[in-house]
Amino acid sequence: MTYTTESPAKDAINRASTGLFAFGYQKIAKKAFFAMKPDYAHAAMIDFCRQAVRVRPLMWMLREMLDYTDPILESTVMGVPFLNPFGLTAGLDKDCDLPVVLDAAGFGFETIGSTTSRPCAGNPRPWFHRLPQYRSMVVHAGLANDGSEKVIRRAEKAWTQCETMRVSVSLARTNDRLCGDLDEGIEDYCTSMRRAVGRTDMIEINVSCPNTMAGEPFTDDPVNLDLLFDALDEIDRSQPVLVKLPLNKSWKEMSALLDVLAAHDVQAVSLSNLQKDRTGLDVPESWKGGLSGGPCRDENDRLIAQVYKEYGDRFIIAGIGGVFTPEDAYRKIRNGASLIQFVSSLMYLGPQNIAVLKRGLAELLRRDGFSSVTEAVGVDVDM
Repeated sequence: MTYTTESPAKDAINRASTGLFAFGYQKIAKKAFFAMKPDYAHAAMIDFCRQAVRVRPLMWMLREMLDYTDPILESTVMGVPFLNPFGLTAGLDKDCDLPVVLDAAGFGFETIGSTTSRPCAGNPRPWFHRLPQYRSMVVHAGLANDGSEKVIRRAEKAWTQCETMRVSVSLARTNDRLCGDLDEGIEDYCTSMRRAVGRTDMIEINVSCPNTMAGEPFTDDPVNLDLLFDALDEIDRSQPVLVKLPLNKSWKEMSALLDVLAAHDVQAVSLSNLQKDRTGLDVPESWKGGLSGGPCRDENDRLIAQVYKEYGDRFIIAGIGGVFTPEDAYRKIRNGASLIQFVSSLMYLGPQNIAVLKRGLAELLRRDGFSSVTEAVGVDVDM
């Protein structure tokens, strides 16, 4: 079902059904999930989605009631056509259980994973803590996943099954006691890259997970990052590659990493990973991990603008961090992001928020005289 400014009746139906979903989520589903410990709530949500995809009438109803499309949201980025710029960031769907549901709900794309060359149990639990006052989660999962051999096979299947949504897979270094020296880490990435070639729309290389035994050697030293991409460049692939970078770096440190990536077969950067700085936030010291959502927003917006200003068209930017409203997404686009990823708003506002984001962004673009997302990218950056 397509909703445009030329179909007011269909738009009204979508607005009403989105409101109904929002009411049901806030009054029923959210209360049920928030009554559970976060780790259990995450597992329950994944299990529900696994069961829901088997009920075809439910997926049809989800698409008919919730999906909102508008030509102004369409774009082609890195040669990949997107129905809209909104995607689920890596970290939630670790083992590729959600693509069919997200496709029916109207996501433009999903980033599956991050997945690693070996199956990974992740860090000791708890993995998650809620910070509702900041619309945030403390995340310390440690890349738990079934391993890239299985996850990428599922991603390829999802890629062929999804009607409109694009599929990306995020690759990271295995977080376990078998981690060795730098060469071992490079080969770990290469193993997953070889498995991913030709099997998804995009590949993301996550070099910035803050919750691993091996640390972040590829962002701590640009020389190490250069060695990694020397090896990855030897692997022939057709998909565009994004690199997920950390948030808490000085501009000198960040630009050194970007200079390395600019010399390699990298098309985009995902900005950025979890917030590590807890300054001014009421977060118990015993809660390990990085912060998602609200605490990322302002610093992330500044980083997007700086990268766009300094590197221009060299990198496509996927903006991540604190996207709860259409205005949040629009600001990132005007700062230089061509794609928008989010996850925390699914938990705090509900899955129907994808429709709110799309409709709101379309209205903002038309209000300001743009005919596409692409026209608005970077307009607030003084080049």
